[in-house]
Amino acid sequence: MKFSKISLYIAAVLSITGASCSDSYLDKEVDLTLQPEFVFSDFNMTRGVYANIYTYLPDAFAGYSDTQFRLSQDCMTDNSIDYWGVARYHSVMDDAYDASNHWFASDIWKNRYNGIRACNQFLANAKPSVIGNAEKPGDDNKLYERWCAEVRVIRALLHFDLIGYFGAIPLVADDEEGNPIILSPGVTLPERTSAEEALKWVADEMDVWKDKLPFRYANEDENWGRVNGAAAYALKSRALLYRASALNNPSGDKGRWQEAATAALDFIAKNNTVANKYRLHRTTDNDPQKNYYDVFTSDPVMSNEYILSRSVWNTLNLVYFNGPCGFSGKLSNTGYNNPTQNLVDAYETTKGLTIENDPDYDPQNPYANRDPRLAQTIFHHGMTWGDGDEARQLDMHIPDGIDYSRGNGGTCTGYYCKKYVHNIRFDGTVGNQRVACPIFRYAEILLNAAEALTEAGQASQAYQYINELRDRVGMPAYSGMNDATLLERIRNERRIELCFEDHRFFDCRRWKLFEGKTPASEKNLPRYQQIYNLYGVTINTEGHFNYGLSEKYSAQTFNSPKNYYFPVPFSEIQKTGMPQNTGWEM
Repeated sequence: MKFSKISLYIAAVLSITGASCSDSYLDKEVDLTLQPEFVFSDFNMTRGVYANIYTYLPDAFAGYSDTQFRLSQDCMTDNSIDYWGVARYHSVMDDAYDASNHWFASDIWKNRYNGIRACNQFLANAKPSVIGNAEKPGDDNKLYERWCAEVRVIRALLHFDLIGYFGAIPLVADDEEGNPIILSPGVTLPERTSAEEALKWVADEMDVWKDKLPFRYANEDENWGRVNGAAAYALKSRALLYRASALNNPSGDKGRWQEAATAALDFIAKNNTVANKYRLHRTTDNDPQKNYYDVFTSDPVMSNEYILSRSVWNTLNLVYFNGPCGFSGKLSNTGYNNPTQNLVDAYETTKGLTIENDPDYDPQNPYANRDPRLAQTIFHHGMTWGDGDEARQLDMHIPDGIDYSRGNGGTCTGYYCKKYVHNIRFDGTVGNQRVACPIFRYAEILLNAAEALTEAGQASQAYQYINELRDRVGMPAYSGMNDATLLERIRNERRIELCFEDHRFFDCRRWKLFEGKTPASEKNLPRYQQIYNLYGVTINTEGHFNYGLSEKYSAQTFNSPKNYYFPVPFSEIQKTGMPQNTGWEM
């Protein structure tokens, strides 16, 4: 993490807004190794540095560009299994890595701190005289101040991401005089700050900057994908929610939950003051059978639910590697991302009951009368899929697909992931589909508010927020529950609403779901309450459903407290002498 010059590479595909670079940024490849004094004396090069910072935003879709090894991060949770035996996620699930070869730890540590370094270089060197800081009507008012505020929010978000993976981290922010810390030869890396204090720093930073940005840009066609004030409010909400949770709040301090509730309610209150409010996306005819699916397959730039996203992907990768095997044509879907029976069982029946509490639930007709989000999130046996004359029922009794051999992928659970997957023709006539990776969306704010209010002892106020989500898909409203039951339902709602958005890995840890359980001891619980054992279903030629442990990966390993966090890369320990995370010492 040492440098004395700026090395900037911006490819032609770089885009914050989801359009091509030539629309707003650089219209050709730039490869510069220049002194900061030169770079930041030019507006276009300064803008290039600023634009490049956005490439460090967290991206839940990143794994789809490295499909031999990783897909959705939910594939290292109880929500899903990566079909590929060589996938790196399996090494996390098996606790097979050590600090010297942990691929994810090394990649995340390097990427996030490189991003933080880029932020600090910008903040230390950008000049209002070059960027311009005049008062103007519209989004470009005081542009220098706006760009700096955006970069500070991104810097805090990158720190937040590091906290989730590593716990205590070095805060590489500002020195005692308020100047951005530039790590270079002779500059000592700050000592690690505890997770709870680092999360407080993130929240405090957002308090400083959240109202210095437009809550929502007036011209979203041009500015969609940029950090706005709403993103800062959302980051504060998430940071305080994590800080209040059991992993970072061992004493169970209710005051922290009140702070988290206030942060979520502050977002909602601020949102209610603007003309173009964030809100839950619905189809034009408000169809509960389509509303949720449409959030992730309609044009993301037009979405009123996405608060901040990692640009727009113009790709078919999410169709290739999520879509079910067995369809003819040129796309050759491989379906590596296999949701578990654990996740499927988490969806209630249309009565608002868990499957074990609904006497009408039939395990041999398991998808009838279920929460509509199930069929909008997961491909299952008997579902019709395909466009036009290609449409046909999915037959999961052939897990590798009718038209493909095992080597082309398949399912080891009886399911494929439907979320983000456009229903397109598979004859090769469709080029790309637009999808966006949500970092923050309005649904999360409602879930944050419901969880924090319930934990803070104000459950009566939580119902309206959780029921707003349920209303979108036509599910019965919750009411009259004791606090423990309501909290369990809110956690379940979060699981199914935010699945495949990189939340479950962190939620399982902050809630400490692994404590007090073993693979053997939890087997008497409903499958959706089991965290270690991973289940699937097989369907025989007569259509009989047989439930059991997944045929490939039947359980995950979790050693406490070691696996709450990844290790600090061993090379960093050797270089700095900082203490290693518990259980990862070498």
